Amino acid sequence: MPNQVYAILRGGWMLLRSIAVLSSSVATIISSLLPLFIYSSISSGRLWLLFVFLTIAAFAIHGVLTHAFNDYTDHCSGTDSFSPAILSGGSRVIQNGMFSLHAVRKLAFAFTFVLLILALVLAIFAQYKLVILLLIGIWGAVSYSVSPLHLSYRPFLGEWASLFPAIFSLGLAGPWLMLNTIPIWAIQNSLINALFCMTWVMVHHIPDLQADRRALPKKQTSVVWFVERFGLYYARFPALLYLFAALLCMLWLGFERFLAAGFLLIMLSIAIVLVLKMDVANHEQVSNYEKILLFLAMLTAVGLGILV
Repeated sequence: MPNQVYAILRGGWMLLRSIAVLSSSVATIISSLLPLFIYSSISSGRLWLLFVFLTIAAFAIHGVLTHAFNDYTDHCSGTDSFSPAILSGGSRVIQNGMFSLHAVRKLAFAFTFVLLILALVLAIFAQYKLVILLLIGIWGAVSYSVSPLHLSYRPFLGEWASLFPAIFSLGLAGPWLMLNTIPIWAIQNSLINALFCMTWVMVHHIPDLQADRRALPKKQTSVVWFVERFGLYYARFPALLYLFAALLCMLWLGFERFLAAGFLLIMLSIAIVLVLKMDVANHEQVSNYEKILLFLAMLTAVGLGILV
């Protein structure tokens, strides 16, 4: 029995893929709450409780729910089986025999049901902001991987219709819940953090390029779409597009947040050089550069949170 419990806990930890959640969701939460910790008169106790609450919610939805659905779908299509599986290729809990395919599917749908019941209870008690945030999170997880939407298998839609709203709304959640309004700086931080998150996700898809093309149905990510039309070199272009979109946000920051704009320019310049320098055919190098981008994403989130 102890060994079985340990195996379940270990499998659950792998399913969370905590580094991905920390560098996207938790970093976004920190970016939105740091200005309240530093510059507002709100008690630190209330802010810490909100941070813990949002972090638990992020791990529940972006960790458990999103990854369970994604692992199930990508295993069924075959892409995870073909993946080089360095940083990509899912959590590997199915491939390593930690959880069965049926168990992962059951977990995903059961958890969705529980969260929808929670949303209903919150609506009954008129907690409409929490209901909206919760439903956006559920939408992101379900629409990304579950048929018939299956947006992760459609170029551009996976990141814009599923990933972006999930991360962007999480960045707005803290100020919205605490202040009953959404400051401009919160919108700016959330937008930039979401774009940076989409950047490293696009790099994350590069090692899986051939696996995604062999999948049934084919997982036509934005990376696959660019490569099939313009060639292998252009596998880096989706990441570059989102980095340059974040760079445009620097102009918005520059009018009132000059230091933040300068800091963002430095972070994005490093990221752009890395993506341009990257050998997209070298899976190990791409994965190593992805780790650097994850660190840059977290550093950017913290810097934007301080330099309001």
